[in-house]
Amino acid sequence: MRSFGYAWDGLRHLAASEHNGWIHAGATILAVAASIYFQLSSDEWRWIILAIALVWLAEALNTAIERLADAVTLESNENIGLAKDVAAGAVLVAAVFAVVISTTIFLPYIIVVFAWLFTV
Repeated sequence: MRSFGYAWDGLRHLAASEHNGWIHAGATILAVAASIYFQLSSDEWRWIILAIALVWLAEALNTAIERLADAVTLESNENIGLAKDVAAGAVLVAAVFAVVISTTIFLPYIIVVFAWLFTV
């Protein structure tokens, strides 16, 4: 049970203290709200949930690497800097794929809404 408590503490820290955590939280809320609004199919929901999970996973691992590296040393270190850059790159890759997944799912719905608006 303690392990779950530690895990929740980490997630709360990520969501509340990290600037990118706020960005991901906003994007998550927007994606879930749009999914509800457009009444996505269960298959579409699975893709949205996967995209959200991948971004949060990458951000959590990135934050963990940054914190651990900063605990080791705050002095400039080429290997630590590279590790931080690679972890940040993983977040970028996850975020880009989340945008691609979201676009392929939501764009047809958005086009229908705009088409309806311009025919009214």
